Formats: sequence, C-alpha cells, structure tokens
Amino acid sequence: MKPENWVESLNCAIEGILWAVKRERHMRYHFVAAFAILMLALFFRVTALEFFLLILAALLVIFAELINTAIEVLVDLVTDEYHELAKRAKDIAAGAVLVTSIGAAILGYLVLSGYIFPLFDKQPMPIRAPQDTLPVGALLMVVILVVLLKAHFNRGTPLHGGMPSGHSAIAFSVALSVMLSGSGMLISLMVLLLAILVSRSRLLMKIHSPREVWLGAALGAGITFLVFFFFN
Repeated sequence: MKPENWVESLNCAIEGILWAVKRERHMRYHFVAAFAILMLALFFRVTALEFFLLILAALLVIFAELINTAIEVLVDLVTDEYHELAKRAKDIAAGAVLVTSIGAAILGYLVLSGYIFPLFDKQPMPIRAPQDTLPVGALLMVVILVVLLKAHFNRGTPLHGGMPSGHSAIAFSVALSVMLSGSGMLISLMVLLLAILVSRSRLLMKIHSPREVWLGAALGAGITFLVFFFFN
C-alpha cells in the first residue's frame, strides 16, 4: 500500500533500514565500521572538510549495501530457481558495494594516514585545535547505536515503540552538546527542557515505555558526554 503522508513514508524508509540491518550481516558490519570511523575522526580532530569526506564515504557504502539488499530481495521475489540473469543481477549489485567500499577505504587511508603514521615517529605530532565536529559526531554515533539496538531488540516499529527511544536519545544528545559547547545557562536550560518535553511526549502518546525512554535519554546523553570528555 502506498503511504498516505510523509510520516508514513519516513516510517517505511526507516523500517527498510532496520530490516536490512537485522537480516544482513554485512550491513551491520558497515554500521560498525561507520561508528569506528567517527571515533577515529574525533580522536584525531580532523578538519571539517576531512570529517565531511569521511562521513560521505561511510554513507555511500551504506547506501550501496541498501541498494544491493533491495535487488537481492527483488530477485528472490521474482524467482526462487537458479537463473543466469538473476545471478548476474546479484553479482553486479555486490560489485557496486565492493567498488564503493574500495573507494571509501582509499579515502579513509588518504585522510587518516596523515594522523596515524606520525604516532609511530619519534617527532611529536603537532596538536590541532578542536573542531566543531564533536556535536555532529556524537549525534551520528547516537543514531548508529539506536539503529543497531532497534534492529537487535526488534520490538515495535521504527517511529512507534522499540528499544530504546530514538527521539529521547537524539533530543538529549543535542541538549547535552549545547550545554557542553558553552552556549550559556539560559540556552542550556531551554534546550534541556525541550529534550525533556520530547521524551515526555513519547510517554503521553503511549509510544514508549518509561524504561525505553530512560534508556534512550541515557544513551544519547552518555555517548555525547563521552565524546566531549575524550575528544575535546
């Protein structure tokens, strides 16, 4: 059935991502690799351009794997018997993932090698000033972990229930980033209040249980705090 509005369309899209993460082992590997790349980018305090390129490379790999999974599912729907063209379709889709992964690996090497190799030199690596990539990196890590956890627990639907509450995780991640970025007491309190209201709305609408909301808030705030603590 065709979605009636953009919320249902978004829900279908997220369900597709979670289904792929749950069913495809390689998809989980790609999400874990994206999380590791984020950790390295924040640890080495890469420039904003380098950070953007690394995120773009990770997203392209995940995108290619999603397309590959969709083609595999479509081929299996059409026929459950061996056919040369069905094999070619799956092989070509897998080849697209391979090409994208190689490109992402090359880009990752070009960006991160300049930070990793100097660690083994006798000369100390020059200290770089922290970039404004910490809030974005923390938020992306929270989103990745929410996707992996929702796929693991497989409860509810992406925008209605499930463990943990993604809305609470994202809201508290943003709130804590604002607080730790030195935006002032008034702005920090206002954003924190907004995060509490977002989390409370999930309870009032009976979309999440209190445990799911609390764990989502703890996940968002905890990951964001750790990112600022270790990488700032």
